[in-house]
Amino acid sequence: MPTVPFDSLPDDARVWVFGSSKPLSEKEASMLLARVDEFLADWKAHGDPLTAARMFSSGRFLTIAVDQHTANASGCSIDGLFRSLKDLEVQIGASLLDRSLVYYSDDTGTHSVHRDEFSALAASGAVTGDTAVFDPTVTTLGEWRARLQSKAANSWHAGLFPTHSVRA
Repeated sequence: MPTVPFDSLPDDARVWVFGSSKPLSEKEASMLLARVDEFLADWKAHGDPLTAARMFSSGRFLTIAVDQHTANASGCSIDGLFRSLKDLEVQIGASLLDRSLVYYSDDTGTHSVHRDEFSALAASGAVTGDTAVFDPTVTTLGEWRARLQSKAANSWHAGLFPTHSVRA
């Protein structure tokens, strides 16, 4: 099934959020989205077409959503998505599958650092409980809508701050 508008999917749609290790240029983002659209147009699980959508936000985040009321994404179909994205990483020169990265935003833009680097930034006060962070671990569209971006103090990111130092 062709992709559908992202906003038309229900809150219980399953999502995968892929953060880019670097900000993507307009050209890189356009190429990424064109390839993702090609993949989603033919994405199937056990022969059944998946009703899917995608969103690219903050110059870094690719979100894929599937309406599981029509057909459930299967292990094989999810593996196919990840293989496709792995191939695209080479073309855009950025990682999309590195789950060790932490994403946060400040006055200069959206950044990605490894967890230990984020902890060091927290210890130095460079990031605080008020710092905007992104949570690519959300699994439903409702969660994505509610907390893809939140304050560090209100997210699992608070656990990366020195004990008792996170303040909102």
